[in-house]
Amino acid sequence: MKLDRRVRILAAAVRILLAMLRASGFTLAGERLPEGAAKAGILRAITSAKAFLPLATLLRILHLEPGRYHAWNRRDSSLACSLDDRSACPRTSPSQLTPSEVAAIKDMVLAPEKRHMSLRTLAMYAQRIGKVFVSATTWSKLVRARGWLRPRKRVDPPKPTIGVRAAAPNEIWHVDVTVLKLIDGTKAYLHAIIDNYSRKILAWTVSARLAPTANCHLLFAAAKHMVFAGRPLLYADSGIENINTAVDATLFSACLERVLAQVDVAYSNSMIEAFWRSLKHQWLYLNSLDSIERLRSLVEFFIEQHNTQMPHSAFTGQTPDEIYFDTAVDLPAQLAAARTKARAERLAANRALTCSECSGQQASLLGSPIPL
Repeated sequence: MKLDRRVRILAAAVRILLAMLRASGFTLAGERLPEGAAKAGILRAITSAKAFLPLATLLRILHLEPGRYHAWNRRDSSLACSLDDRSACPRTSPSQLTPSEVAAIKDMVLAPEKRHMSLRTLAMYAQRIGKVFVSATTWSKLVRARGWLRPRKRVDPPKPTIGVRAAAPNEIWHVDVTVLKLIDGTKAYLHAIIDNYSRKILAWTVSARLAPTANCHLLFAAAKHMVFAGRPLLYADSGIENINTAVDATLFSACLERVLAQVDVAYSNSMIEAFWRSLKHQWLYLNSLDSIERLRSLVEFFIEQHNTQMPHSAFTGQTPDEIYFDTAVDLPAQLAAARTKARAERLAANRALTCSECSGQQASLLGSPIPL
């Protein structure tokens, strides 16, 4: 009975140790153990435990492959398998790189004067100068294994963080066209005008061909939203749909002034490009674009949601329509007050929840005398 109890205690201890090893991530299944002292220690432990447990059980406990165990046993101490700087024995793995070759590869990879060469080009260059004769794949594996970081940091010119911004609605408009490909391979052209101040889509249309007069109809539709007398700036690119006689006549009749992005000014037409990205990746590409009618209905739904339902991050919770028509001036303050109230209610609700242990600890603290 005493021996049985002792066996159960030892078995429980072994289970705890194995659980700790598994939790720490220790394994010999795919890792190398190049240190000769560590190999010798494991072999001595296995030899001493073979008298009590089968060899297969010991190897299964250690997660050590039988082939590796027998290979370790076959190696003589005179061999170089105990070298700490080698991943495997040089005699049993004679095709591995020598320390001088590894050092040469490291010097060339980390050299600042070679940073303009890719690894494949660098591997061929090393062969041409007679330095290292290994493949580019070996170079890549060695760079990943050693964690070498090449001096290839890009030095980009500073970019403007804030683009052109209007101070009131109908002060700056952006017009652009994007091309969408349907399932049958045909193309559809989506034109739109967005207000810079409110991000409201003032007018849009979907057509089966790139017509020069499409933007003319858009400009007349957007001009109906003008609430003040003036000459709004119309930002556009240099496409044929924006520069033609029909558009010029429309701009003159609607009292609009055209500004070519990155031509007349340094700014780009990025505001409407950002809307195209949201429209495509958040909505259109999630649906089947099988016809122009289907595309038109999808665009109509998204633009209606964009103008009236979707709060913009730049407006602290307000929608483009609310900014354009100035109908929700007090909304940011109301949302801030609601967040403060919700945070207070959350704290009160969490503090009111107690368990038996919390109640016992609180009672013991209240009942304990206060030290003087």
